[in-house]
Amino acid sequence: MNLSEIKTIFQKELKSLFPKTEIDSFFYLLTEEFIGLKRIDIALNPNKKIDSEIEKSFNSALGELKKEIPIQYIIGETEFYGLPFYVDKNVLIPRPETEEIVAWIINEIQEKRKDDKDLNILDIGTGSGCIAISLAKNILNSKVWALDISEKALKIAKKNAKLNGVTIQFLNNDILNLDELPIKFDIIVSNPPYVRELEKKQMQDNVLKHEPHLALFVKDENALIFYSKIADIANNYLNSKGKIFFEINQEFGKESINLLKEKGFKNIELRKDIFDVDRMIMGEKI
Repeated sequence: MNLSEIKTIFQKELKSLFPKTEIDSFFYLLTEEFIGLKRIDIALNPNKKIDSEIEKSFNSALGELKKEIPIQYIIGETEFYGLPFYVDKNVLIPRPETEEIVAWIINEIQEKRKDDKDLNILDIGTGSGCIAISLAKNILNSKVWALDISEKALKIAKKNAKLNGVTIQFLNNDILNLDELPIKFDIIVSNPPYVRELEKKQMQDNVLKHEPHLALFVKDENALIFYSKIADIANNYLNSKGKIFFEINQEFGKESINLLKEKGFKNIELRKDIFDVDRMIMGEKI
């Protein structure tokens, strides 16, 4: 069988589930993963023959795609902020909008930093480690800590720290039941669970059926539970002029501002993401 035939099979078998452009994207990602060919290589040699073992790999991936398993879990990796990351069913797949909060933190530090003193940074609910590792990689003299309730998620995050050549201090704790941190920090950032149970019906099956619910959902009646708790901890463990950054549910922009005000934070800023919805917020401890 050749690559052109495989591509045709993918388009035929998956057309009821995904748009053609997305099916093509799956095919090219898998081709690079299985035989190391990029899209341009395939365009130059679309009739390249593949052996039976590679054909089995394509067929296996096709079966998983039919179950709407995310392509990132199938190949076991993704990219975030220009860096490679391992991912599996125990961690959320990093989203492009989360890259924006990383960029905001980096730019904020570059604009406001007046010396090369060590900066202590804490990422709460680190998952794959994408935020913590990207900050460690891009901020000079940063000492980064990362906390998560899931031991399985931390196992992946540790692999990603090693993959990207950074040192992270990992903590295995439930933030909702944690009142003390080992040191004070200059930056605390979190992309906590913020999707309400009532919003499940709006979600795609590939997310709902396969990504970890522990990292996604909160009760409808207490949607800001993590934000409130983390803000309380930040009040005690942020240095003066330290900053707290959150990724938020787009429906709770005003509520997030009010929460930070009530907790005593100043210079609060709410920002929209690439999709023009309220997605991230920053507050400063005075």
